[in-house]
Amino acid sequence: MQQEKRYSGMSEHDLRQEIAALQEKARKAEQMGMVNEFAVLERKVQMARAYMINPDAFKPGEIYEIEGDPGQYFKIDYMNGVFAWGYRLKGDGQEEALPISLLKKLK
Repeated sequence: MQQEKRYSGMSEHDLRQEIAALQEKARKAEQMGMVNEFAVLERKVQMARAYMINPDAFKPGEIYEIEGDPGQYFKIDYMNGVFAWGYRLKGDGQEEALPISLLKKLK
């Protein structure tokens, strides 16, 4: 049995191949009406994309728009690897972690 590589150990080329394979699986799951499988695969794509972004580009104290959720903003308290920890501005104030691939710089 082949052991899966961690995204953190993959090269950018490997990550791009993994993203393409996951997107193809997600497309098939969506066509077959497998909503839960589709959601899981989409999250995996976001995680793989996070490892292709430089975490140093995200600064604690700054506010970012949440990708795919227009009008929702996230304020970073601190960074831990490719995860930004903080809270949603219009949320309940609960701390949560988002992969940096879900955050979009404000213009």
